[in-house]
Amino acid sequence: MLKGSTKIALTVIAVVSLLEASAFAGTYLLYSRHYVSTDNAQVDGDKIDINAPSTGTLANWLVSEGSAIREEQIVGRIQAVGSGAQPNRAVRAPSAGTIAVNNAIAGQYVTAGTKLATAYDFNNIYLTARVEETEIGHVQVGRPVDISVDAFPGVSITGQVWTIQASTAGVFSFFPGPDTDPSNPQKTDQYVPVKISIMNLNGAILVPGMNANVRIHKP
Repeated sequence: MLKGSTKIALTVIAVVSLLEASAFAGTYLLYSRHYVSTDNAQVDGDKIDINAPSTGTLANWLVSEGSAIREEQIVGRIQAVGSGAQPNRAVRAPSAGTIAVNNAIAGQYVTAGTKLATAYDFNNIYLTARVEETEIGHVQVGRPVDISVDAFPGVSITGQVWTIQASTAGVFSFFPGPDTDPSNPQKTDQYVPVKISIMNLNGAILVPGMNANVRIHKP
């Protein structure tokens, strides 16, 4: 049998645990009443892909990661391979931005359409948040958003809902578990992409791919 002091201690522990659980539940309900939250969010931007215009040897590659580019700027040339004098074709940047990924090395052989580099316009960075379909009804264009980025802990960034994608990635998954009938597709949780424009960075320098948490204010 338990001693009286042990019973009292267990009772106190149970009461404290119950109070903590109640406080957590109350805070959660109060919080969820005002916000739609997700940690399934990333810093994003419109990619500017620089592709090889023809097949041949890459020559005079002029950019690297961090290089600023202008629209229609010549960043390299493709020398066609073959006998005799062969013309070369200019590789041009389709629009202005900053090189984020450089896949090219001068002298390498490339085929037409090869992605040589990827750039972003860092003046047009936004967030893509994936919201559960059960919560998307509470999200409206123009609503304020509180943003925290893993790379900048403690920095409060604000944004605004820009667009809501009209559909999810898919309704069913065709990869059922080992204990299920493979002839029946299994319904999975679905997420709707929400694009969030950034209103105030508070000094943070965001780069596409950074992980973020967002809290969208409900109407």
